[in-house]
Amino acid sequence: MDKKGYFQGTGRRKTAVAQVRLTPGKGAIIVDGQPAEQRFSRPQYQLAINKALVVTENVGKFAVTIKTEGGGVAGQADAIAMGMARALLAVDEKYRTLLRASGLLTRDPRVKERKKPGLKRARKAPQYTKR
Repeated sequence: MDKKGYFQGTGRRKTAVAQVRLTPGKGAIIVDGQPAEQRFSRPQYQLAINKALVVTENVGKFAVTIKTEGGGVAGQADAIAMGMARALLAVDEKYRTLLRASGLLTRDPRVKERKKPGLKRARKAPQYTKR
């Protein structure tokens, strides 16, 4: 924690980047100035965001502030989950095995494939006509 008063972690997924700050003490999860429940209305995104706290049994022990950039809602939710896991590692290194078993520390390398010339999308070719 040093003298800054918080623990920080950065998570990435596709083109989304999330910077997570954990401050000791009770508090809500704030994403870009809004409560997480308001920003991510689907339950699956809320579960993804809270997964690291649930696995390490730290729900309600930290005030969480998150800044996100790029990507869509799903990518941002996964980036937040990874950033939260990395911030919890800064809190205590003992959480590494729990977080690793839950798959929260592994970066998902999949990104959108670029469009190729002569094709409609990355791999979709125009319809072949014989005559």
